[in-house]
Amino acid sequence: MFKNEIRPWRNISRRKSRQIFVGNVPVGGDAPISVQTMTNTLTTDVSETIEQINICADAGADIVRVSVPDEESSRALKEIVRNVSVPIVADIHFHYMRALEAADAGAACLRINPGNIGSKERILDVINAAKSNGCSIRIGVNAGSLERHLLEKYKEPCPEAMIESGLNHIRILEDCGFTEYKISCKSSDLFLAIAAYKGLAKETDAPFHLGITEAGSMLPGTIKSAIGLGNLLIDGLGDTIRISLSDDPEKEVKVGFEILKSLNLRSKGVNIIACPSCARQGFDVIKTVKILEERLSDIKVPLNLSIIGCVVNGPGEALMTDVGFTGGGKDSGMIYLAGDILRKTSNESMIEEIEKLVRKRVNEIEAQEATS
Repeated sequence: MFKNEIRPWRNISRRKSRQIFVGNVPVGGDAPISVQTMTNTLTTDVSETIEQINICADAGADIVRVSVPDEESSRALKEIVRNVSVPIVADIHFHYMRALEAADAGAACLRINPGNIGSKERILDVINAAKSNGCSIRIGVNAGSLERHLLEKYKEPCPEAMIESGLNHIRILEDCGFTEYKISCKSSDLFLAIAAYKGLAKETDAPFHLGITEAGSMLPGTIKSAIGLGNLLIDGLGDTIRISLSDDPEKEVKVGFEILKSLNLRSKGVNIIACPSCARQGFDVIKTVKILEERLSDIKVPLNLSIIGCVVNGPGEALMTDVGFTGGGKDSGMIYLAGDILRKTSNESMIEEIEKLVRKRVNEIEAQEATS
């Protein structure tokens, strides 16, 4: 099998950012790019919010953000943090007391804009609460909520306005001696977001939280996010990501990992390489892939599986995957293991055989890792 180290043209050189921690998750430096999502339940509905966070954690979320708009939500956050396994970011807007309460409630990170918090004394109170509780801070610049004076200066949301906003918020924190922060420059306009992030990268070594905000429903949101984040990630920018979809949060997690997997920036679970199918297919490719995705969804170990309908590209793809199946024979196809032909098998039994081979390979990898 080919290895990344002998294919330098597919390796991304990541920007050198400094590292902070969100709970026990390192963000920036040489840490893996983390995947975040955000709950869409009422925070005051503690049981429902905990359930949603746990579902997202099972899907692979490294960090989950929870909105804290009022004092009742602050009280709920304390119970939520106690009953989940992933670090929680408290989403705070305007009222500095929510930030103090969230820090005391166990939030691992506070999402704020320091310039919206109020006087320097209030900002210092928030920073001291963050320091006392081991919280980091995310500065969240958004094209839809830029400061009035910047809109008056630049006449519209633009990269320069977003960069200036971010640098102003950074200056506030650093003037108060606080450096455990990351920053985002989000917009629903992917061109605007890309330009803002690239411009900001020239001005700071702070870790970047990437996102195309309000990207839309599952299909358009995934496409916009893949284009926008993909552009930045290929350039080496980004330390943590969130895919903003008008859908269930765990789907954001799955899309996030798929984007990172496609760029060889993060590997998790089975990566199925499958053809779109055509009249040459020797079996029902689409149905087979859907069944295998469902059956293998519990696997966390990274592994490549190729499912190709005919012999035009099938053998070549199989050379580069851990397990492969290529159709083409009459009601049968060829199974490949680590790029070599293993045996011929019937279409009727191929799903069972593929699943067994994949799980056997996963067990071998886990055993190797346990003894290394």
